[in-house]
Amino acid sequence: MTEAKTTITEVAVEAFLASVEPPARREEARVIDALFRKVTGTEPQMWGASIIGYGEYRTTYATGRDVHWMRAGFSPRKAKHSLYLMGGYCDDLAAAGHAEAMARLGKHSTGKSCLYVGKLADIDLGVLEEIIAADWQAMLKLFPPA
Repeated sequence: MTEAKTTITEVAVEAFLASVEPPARREEARVIDALFRKVTGTEPQMWGASIIGYGEYRTTYATGRDVHWMRAGFSPRKAKHSLYLMGGYCDDLAAAGHAEAMARLGKHSTGKSCLYVGKLADIDLGVLEEIIAADWQAMLKLFPPA
């Protein structure tokens, strides 16, 4: 088995957030961090050089591949914030719930397990909180904490 390229690091989340440029992106990243902390009740860890992750889980796919990954997280990328919402990727019911909430969210785009947001001013933060909370609950149900 190959080791995952993105793993937990010893870098402090605050140090990483302080380094985010430009300053407007940094302040938005702090807002997103506060939202994830509120919803998840967990202290984040850095995953790789630029992903802030909340919680973690382990599973083995049908292929035999072992996975150790964050339950949820985000990365304040230069062009857009990338939010990693694993519940909607791992659970069909959570994915269906995301569709309704995404329609109310505001300007965004999506990938397989990611939600991309350009500016927080373009979305409804209350709806984003709903999405993160539903996703977090789906992950706890699918992968109960040890």
